[in-house]
Amino acid sequence: MEKDLSDLRLVYSLGALLEKDLRENPMEQFQQWFLQAQQSGTVQEPNAMSVATIGLDGFPKTRVVLLKKFTDEGFIFYTNYNSEKGKAIEVHPNICLSFFWPALERQIIIKGTAEKLAANLSDGYFLSRPRGSQLGSIVSEQSQVVPSREYLQEQLSALEQEMEGKPLQRPAHWGGFLVRPVSLEFWQGRPNRLHDRIRYTLQEDYDWKIERLSP
Repeated sequence: MEKDLSDLRLVYSLGALLEKDLRENPMEQFQQWFLQAQQSGTVQEPNAMSVATIGLDGFPKTRVVLLKKFTDEGFIFYTNYNSEKGKAIEVHPNICLSFFWPALERQIIIKGTAEKLAANLSDGYFLSRPRGSQLGSIVSEQSQVVPSREYLQEQLSALEQEMEGKPLQRPAHWGGFLVRPVSLEFWQGRPNRLHDRIRYTLQEDYDWKIERLSP
């Protein structure tokens, strides 16, 4: 099988990213871009991001998860700590997050170090979730091989019956990660592939160095 994709191309012309418009702090720049994506009406899930880890098998792996909060400290998402992703982060906490908003011709690439979120914060978020999502988090042995879809549904139904009318508690194997960034790159598509790439890099004195990269 062979298919030539060389003619699939777009001209990027929606915006520019110039030094005069940058925020000094990359988290403020992220917030500005995120709010613009959220308010654009063209980005279905602005908080969808790729999380890239180095697996226990030595291979990198990327999957899409949902960003649930960002603060001055960094970026928070939730997962099963016993999943392939969770085990990889435990051994190799340096990970990469990336956002791609094609409708805005923008990407953000973030390098950082992940650490488990405080248990009380994971508890609070777990309790805020819809009950169905809570049940799913409890019953799922994420990344483990299962015999069928029916098996999963049976497990969920059994748990629903067992816990009917009872409050649910966060399982110890499920919780949040906080990713503390050391580098954030903002990419804005431009004509003729001369894209704007601005990188913020954390320095030893905790200031941010701002550099323009060649596209």
